[in-house]
Amino acid sequence: MKFLWFHLMPYMGLPENFTEKYRSVWVDIDRGLFDPVEAHRMYNDFLDEMEFAAEVGFDAVCVNEHHANAYGMMPSPNIMAATMARRTKDAAICVLGNSLALYNPPIRVAEEMALLDLISGGRLIAGFPVGSPMDTCYAYSQNPNMVRDRYYEAHDLIMKAWQADGPFDWNGRFNKMRNVNVWQRPVQEPHPPVWIPGGGSVETWEWCARRDYLYSYLSYFGYKMGRKTMAGYWEKVKEVGKDPNPFRAGFLQFVGVAETREEAIKLYREPAEYFYNRCLHVDPRFTGPPGYLSETSIRANLGSQVAAAANAAQDRYAGVLATAANTMEGFLEKGYMVIGSPDEVAAQLREMAVELNVGNLMVLLHYGNMKKDVANYNTQMFAEKVAPQLRGLFEDKWENHWWPKPLAAAERAYPQPFLEAAE
Repeated sequence: MKFLWFHLMPYMGLPENFTEKYRSVWVDIDRGLFDPVEAHRMYNDFLDEMEFAAEVGFDAVCVNEHHANAYGMMPSPNIMAATMARRTKDAAICVLGNSLALYNPPIRVAEEMALLDLISGGRLIAGFPVGSPMDTCYAYSQNPNMVRDRYYEAHDLIMKAWQADGPFDWNGRFNKMRNVNVWQRPVQEPHPPVWIPGGGSVETWEWCARRDYLYSYLSYFGYKMGRKTMAGYWEKVKEVGKDPNPFRAGFLQFVGVAETREEAIKLYREPAEYFYNRCLHVDPRFTGPPGYLSETSIRANLGSQVAAAANAAQDRYAGVLATAANTMEGFLEKGYMVIGSPDEVAAQLREMAVELNVGNLMVLLHYGNMKKDVANYNTQMFAEKVAPQLRGLFEDKWENHWWPKPLAAAERAYPQPFLEAAE
């Protein structure tokens, strides 16, 4: 089993009355709430946390792309990934990912991801999300009816750019280019492993299965609510004749580890309540533009977790949501989070991994307004006391074909601090 340390980089200074005074954390959030000096400190703390995760043994660190919001402050995940590529030694760099429909031209993604793979010595995981409706349709003004078509064409162009023998012309619906020549090729051939993050689209399930891409469900609400989505994905995998290798799938889970469950609840209560109440305070107007979700997905009754969070947020805004639902006790009752001692957390995660058939576990160990020392404590507890209990899960039967294949150590170039440490 692989463990990936996932960071959203949320803005940690939203006021206590945010949910009562402001309608949304996304798209039209009040720019007056942003303090550049505080953000400077946050970003550097966040990068420290990611480097620490790599040092204590996580298999990968994960970054992601969002726009015009305080929920996840990485408009360019490639910038964050570049710092990790240079300042980590062995951990994979999971860019989950670049929202392809937003890049004009998309070969920019091919170039930058190739650079990341080259700098890191072949440690890149290339994530290609369609992108949330808030990011694509509102923050970047894309037509919701065309987002997925733009995405598919951008993907095809990037793949050809990585693998072509020489310059070529591209005459697509959305991109018309002469002399496409992405000269930098990734270390990994024919390309880095491709992961597709999603929220439950039927088309995404089938597309991943047919192309042998990894499907990664980025869930806010825990594995209990993720059962339907993952069951749908595995059914689609079976339909297209592929094997049920658990390493075809990834799942995101909020986790809090301490010596005891009581200590964990006390320690992680504030950041959890900050995240679920403020960071997911989204206006429903932005979550479901007509045309964004396909008829097939609508008929499959696949509700958007973002829309669900937005509806709850507006109930809070209107003051009609029961207070208990907004607390740590409410989150635990609904199964949003895995909280407890190392043995308790390991047992719950084992049950989750087996039930969902997921071999790549992304864990959110920093969330909300969690301070760096608490995040590092959570990270170290997980790495030293939880991960070893699960490390060999699935590996006796299945091979992970969706993991990077870096250069051998003898071929790699290491930054001077790593060379000095080795001496």
